Formats: sequence, C-alpha cells, structure tokens
Amino acid sequence: MRSVAITLVSTLLFATIAAAAQQPTQPQLKVDSSNRTLTVSATDNVTVEPDLAILHIGFVTQPQDAKSAYADGTRASNAIIAALKQAGVEETAIRSESQYLDRDWTTKLRKYTLHQQWTVKVSPQRAAEVLDVAINAGATSSGQIDWTVKDEKALEAEALDHAATRAKANAEVLAKGMDVRLGSLIYVSNQLSSPQYPRPMPMMAMQKVGNADPPLAIEPHQVSREASVYAVFAIE
Repeated sequence: MRSVAITLVSTLLFATIAAAAQQPTQPQLKVDSSNRTLTVSATDNVTVEPDLAILHIGFVTQPQDAKSAYADGTRASNAIIAALKQAGVEETAIRSESQYLDRDWTTKLRKYTLHQQWTVKVSPQRAAEVLDVAINAGATSSGQIDWTVKDEKALEAEALDHAATRAKANAEVLAKGMDVRLGSLIYVSNQLSSPQYPRPMPMMAMQKVGNADPPLAIEPHQVSREASVYAVFAIE
C-alpha cells in the first residue's frame, strides 16, 4: 500500500507540473481558506467591413537575354505606373515590393526574366477597377488583395474591450451562482490575434483584356480581430 501511495502522489505531482507548464502566462495561485479567488477567461471578436484594399501588382517579362529582359521590363514598369497614376491612384499609395533579374532555369539556353512587384493601396470599391487598369497596362503577375482597415489599433482595442466586458460579466455570473460576492480584480492578462488575411491568390500570368470588358467581379473580405482575457478576482 505504501508503494501505491507513493506512485499516486508522484503521478499527481507530475500532472500538476505538466498543467503549469501548459499555462506559462497565468499565475500559480495558492488555493486555501485565506486566498479566496475566482478566475475567468473570455474570448470575443470584432468583424467589420474593410476600408482599405492592398493590391499586389506586378509583371514578369518573357525569357530572353539579360539586356533585352531589362529593357522590356523598364518599358512595362513605366507603362504600369503611368496607367495607375492616370487612373487617379496617388503616388504615395504605390510602393515597390520587389524587383529582380532572374535566370530562367526551364531551358538550357541562358535566358533571363525581369520580375517587378508593387503594393497599391486603394479603397475597396476601386480594387477591381485598379487591378483591371494595371493588367491592361501589362501587369501580367497580379491578383492578390489584402483587405484591411486604416486604423488597426482601434479595431484591436474594440476587440479587447469586448473580451474584457465578457470576462467581467462571466465573473459576476459565477459569483452569483456560487452565492459569493465578487471582490476586486487581482490579476488580468490578454492576448490579441494576429491579422487574418485571406489566403493569397497564386501569382500567375494573366492575359490582357480589352478596354470594353468589365473588370473582375471582386467582393471584399470582412476584417476580424480576436482578443482573449484571463482575469482573477477576489471573492468575499
């Protein structure tokens, strides 16, 4: 019997240590008659319509010698930027993302392609129109759009406020159900989710379309932020 008791105590000790290791951010509180506490956790989220679209626009030249690929790339680059500005896109909304001359390894011939990519910020209502303008100007590698909001901090704060309100409400319900009085807040921690962007469209060559053709039918993704709150209250 002594051996069984020792084994049981060892197992419980190991389980306690393992549980503590799984929650490194939460305090280890002593539970006894002199330390009466109530702990709650709550998660809430906020979802809104986007007010900003970030387009990824670019091109890839046909394989040829390095000098020709660079020359073709220069022409394509200037044509795309000129078309975007003519469409009313502000210069400050266009930012270079990448540009490089790359060896085409699909053939034994020493051929090269020039790649260039930009991010273009526009309103969600203009996303399809601006993408159409870029493709007609030669943006053969385009299509990914990140939907977001201009004030991400405000959205995160709203999600955190909702989670905190839910945690406090849960604590009050528990206290009432346990027939105790909820006391002061002893400890609180929070966690915010990272921005969740939709899965990117594969960047692929796209054929030019005629000016008379309508742009792609694109519907914006809603933007969400999630927050979690862990709180410890005294009970009286």
